[in-house]
Amino acid sequence: MKALYYERFGGPVEVADLPDPVVPDGGAVIRVDASGLCRSDWHAWAGHDGSVALPHVPGHEFAGVVEAVGAGVDHWRPGDRVTAPFVNGCGTCEWCRSGAAQVCPWQTQPGFTHWGSHAERVSVRAADTNLVRIPDGVDADAAAALGCRFATAHRAVTERARIQPGEWMAVYGAGGVGLSAVMVAVALGARVVAVDRSPAALELATSVGAEAVVPAGAAAPEHVHEITGGGAHASVDAVGSAETATASILSLRRRGRHVQVGLLATAVPELPLGRVIAWELDVLGSHGMAAVDYPAMLALVTAGRVRPQDLVSRAVGFGEAARLLQDADSTPTAGIAVLHPAG
Repeated sequence: MKALYYERFGGPVEVADLPDPVVPDGGAVIRVDASGLCRSDWHAWAGHDGSVALPHVPGHEFAGVVEAVGAGVDHWRPGDRVTAPFVNGCGTCEWCRSGAAQVCPWQTQPGFTHWGSHAERVSVRAADTNLVRIPDGVDADAAAALGCRFATAHRAVTERARIQPGEWMAVYGAGGVGLSAVMVAVALGARVVAVDRSPAALELATSVGAEAVVPAGAAAPEHVHEITGGGAHASVDAVGSAETATASILSLRRRGRHVQVGLLATAVPELPLGRVIAWELDVLGSHGMAAVDYPAMLALVTAGRVRPQDLVSRAVGFGEAARLLQDADSTPTAGIAVLHPAG
């Protein structure tokens, strides 16, 4: 198969011809139609994720068609159109059995624990636990975003931030996860302030429903307080830095809820814990979304209340994808770019 490939962290990302993945027992091999280019792939390439072994094929959010299934798979057959959460639960532990596969201790993640979806084919473990059928009318580009960014945003907004109609939410970072969070929060009746350093990203945030936008910077939390009349009820850091996490927390009103989604390169960032204590703020992590939780999100998609396809800004081939992956931190793109392995 053709795939993106690198042999050292921070080194060249090349297009290579590599062996096809082996079908795992209980798993499946998917022929990839679209694979989203996500900042998490940049983190892996930069060496920030300890689960990545070299040499490596990145990519973790995808849509495609089941090409083969392994022994013990009951619910899937070749030809099924599918996506999958980027966190693949083992399917048998207490967390998977309770519907919390996103925190499975024995999870696998395409593009991190094994070769990923920036390729013509990718393997998925525990297919009956992790594969999700793509509804008719949802194309591969939109469905690719459902595996990571859109699903991650949906759970962060609904289950972790517990956003309610009429509440204010501040979203730091108007990339794929942030824009998805804006879209989901607005669909649920919330009012959103989007914060980003890119005017193009803020324009896109407005187009998907943000009521107000604020340029990123030291004054951003103060502006959020002014706009919301005392601070946001909930906030999401969809970037992943000490600066954005701090700003997100400082944007909250008393007893507000901060949700950390963006991965941080610093393991122990300095955060305003004095404010957390004095204002009784909730600081929450959110790590993807299990396949069993997809129906509520897909209902919003099929009803047209959220449109992940509006976030897809362009489709690229392998060569351009290699460049975009390496430049993801220094030159982020507005919206979501997807790789089409077939060209």
